[in-house]
Amino acid sequence: MIEKNDPNRKKVCESVIETVKEQNIKFIYLQFTDIHGIIKSFEINSKRIEDFLDVGKSFDGSSITGYGAIEESDKVALPDPSTFYILPWRKENKVARVICDIYKPDGDRFEGDPRFILQKALNKVNELGYTFNCAPEMEFFMLSKEAQERDFKPSDMRGYFDYDPYDINEKMRYTIAQYCDAMGIEIEALHHEVAYGQHEVDFKYDKAVVSADNTITIKTIIKTVAAQNNMTATFMAKPFAGINGSGMHVHQSLWKEGKNVFYDKSDKNNISMLMKKWIAGQLKHAKAMCSVLSSWPNSYKRLIPGYEAPVYIAWGFRNRSPLIRVPDFHGHPNAARMEIRCPDPSGNPYLQFAVLVGTGLDGLCSDDIEVPEATDKNVYHFSTKDLEKEGINSLPGSLGEALKEFKQSEMMKEIFGEDMFKNYYYAKLEENDKYRLVVSNWERDRYITRL
Repeated sequence: MIEKNDPNRKKVCESVIETVKEQNIKFIYLQFTDIHGIIKSFEINSKRIEDFLDVGKSFDGSSITGYGAIEESDKVALPDPSTFYILPWRKENKVARVICDIYKPDGDRFEGDPRFILQKALNKVNELGYTFNCAPEMEFFMLSKEAQERDFKPSDMRGYFDYDPYDINEKMRYTIAQYCDAMGIEIEALHHEVAYGQHEVDFKYDKAVVSADNTITIKTIIKTVAAQNNMTATFMAKPFAGINGSGMHVHQSLWKEGKNVFYDKSDKNNISMLMKKWIAGQLKHAKAMCSVLSSWPNSYKRLIPGYEAPVYIAWGFRNRSPLIRVPDFHGHPNAARMEIRCPDPSGNPYLQFAVLVGTGLDGLCSDDIEVPEATDKNVYHFSTKDLEKEGINSLPGSLGEALKEFKQSEMMKEIFGEDMFKNYYYAKLEENDKYRLVVSNWERDRYITRL
């Protein structure tokens, strides 16, 4: 990540300009995300690359969700030169892309830029001398569709870790890995998931902004590879009833002076009190940040017990049923981490990582926060009485419920900033209202003749 005032920016920009000329790149995509996490992009002529790297490119943000009303719509996209890569699938007429920070015309950062909200959250971590690293596990579906119809179906009938070297899905996964490598993303694993047509891609952890950049890049790569094979890739949380949905489990660790401070050799489980307090902070604010981690009405079709989706606010080791777990890292200090399991890949990764940073830091800095006991029981099998006895609460059951928690949260307001907090709340409220107004085929089939 190279910001506007970074002393290394000039050198990196010069390297970008040289590459553009050497590779004869004609156009460059300037990219950023709206409040929902939808990638926005426009092309610039590379002949003016020096100007764009220096002062950015003005655009009208009034039609971009979360970017302001018409009377305050002017925005400036300033490229981050460290995110410059040539698109590997454009063999002829080479095209590159660069991710942008968004500014106001007066030169100040635009408070509603999701990347800026994450950067602000990380500044508070950095001020304490820490570095926050994270890595999401991204699940998605590959779907085929009948010509002239929107009848989407899973692209295969395989299951978890199934392998077939002659299968088009396996070949697509290999192409995805190749494209990721060409764009500087180190893939650690890529495999078939539990549900038909479902896959997972895992990449190496990095600083949070880099990981968020990589997340939106991978989404582009996967959708591109799907289109190349006349398929559709979706990060929708629950595209089909009765089978597992797609999650985005986020692994998190905290570092200081090159050492992983989530590791503690003296602890029986080798995890530090800092990790326990970080976990406690996220459990404390779990309901409030749920509408960011699971940000669409459809997200709550996934958060149902029995489909490997955590709905209970608890933590444990190895056990996948609580909201947060500490994976077995075999005593290796650098591998010590915790994993939150309710996020899904349809959201905005900059905002998702920002609320994880803010809530974790709240736990870390609170002297009076209570660290709950870990549970390694399968909470899916708990009765209501058992949950009550253990003091285990549930996540909100719908986006509407989650938004009520979000609205009441001073922590979310602090992380987002007051204006962006309102923008996010109203944007998601509008989406939820659209969902509530729809009468489904299921309702008609079930009730018309019965009622």
